[in-house]
Amino acid sequence: MLKIHFSGEDILRTRVAPAADPVWEVVLSLHLLPGRSRDPLLAGWRREVMRDLRRQEDTDSLRLLFALSPPRGYFPDFLTPYESVDGFEAGMEALRRTPAELLHRDLTLLAGGRSLPAAAAALARGEPAALEHLTTTIGRYRELALGPYWAGVQAAVEADRARRARAVLDDGIQGLLTSLRPGARWESGVLEIPNYPRSRELHLQGRGLLLVPSFFCADTPVALLDPKLPPVLVYPVDRLGGLASDGAGASGAGREALAALLGRTRAAVLATTEDGCSTGELARRLRISPAAASQHATVLRNAGLLVSHRDRNTVLHTLTPLGRAILTP
Repeated sequence: MLKIHFSGEDILRTRVAPAADPVWEVVLSLHLLPGRSRDPLLAGWRREVMRDLRRQEDTDSLRLLFALSPPRGYFPDFLTPYESVDGFEAGMEALRRTPAELLHRDLTLLAGGRSLPAAAAALARGEPAALEHLTTTIGRYRELALGPYWAGVQAAVEADRARRARAVLDDGIQGLLTSLRPGARWESGVLEIPNYPRSRELHLQGRGLLLVPSFFCADTPVALLDPKLPPVLVYPVDRLGGLASDGAGASGAGREALAALLGRTRAAVLATTEDGCSTGELARRLRISPAAASQHATVLRNAGLLVSHRDRNTVLHTLTPLGRAILTP
């Protein structure tokens, strides 16, 4: 179990990342890619990405990347720098500047449980060329494995952020921390992760906690091993309808669903869900019945313009990137 201890100041400094973190998504997708998960929402993505990876010529670089991100157990903290909250390039620049002593420490710890490719030695010495090569490989993998599916990742994360925002508005930061169940449990100033693979206690000491919603995070939230690094907790979001490559929803049933969008009421439903809205709120704001609000939301969801998340007795609707683009003049 992981126990994260909060002071009053830590609660005030706790926040949710502003968007899907591209570096965390890269690393966590590497964890899921070689597995044989029964999750049907990832099956198509895994099949397509593995096929494309087999066509790559620089297999040595990919072998090192996979070795650094094993499907189970420890993976190096330096792979996911805090700066990635500001975007992929910021994260890669921070990775290039990783001190040699931290690289050596993390890779020595990783090598204690598994063998690493020979290329890891240059990385452990902090050679600039090795760091540059690693960031280039990460960028290539990201383009191949995440690029075509990024809109779906963003949609799931944005839906989760809307859910957490409502928790904060209703019950403050403690409401936010309580909303992380069932993967986490908040009680008496301590956030507990029951299924964490090793027993740990993390004292935030006034630094607060950055919560990072992640599409590719498995069932158990993830924290960095080094307690001196800025505290981060990455937690899984609902994967909604899974992943489809860009444009996949524009054919077949998707075209029929888009054709059904014509009409003032449905356009009003789309606009009302811009900041997140429950079915009951849709009905009240637009002065339509709850059944009609639910029906219009279903059509928009089938067209890929919004996503819906059930939390106990409430269904919250939020826009997808495509839905938001339609509203943008």
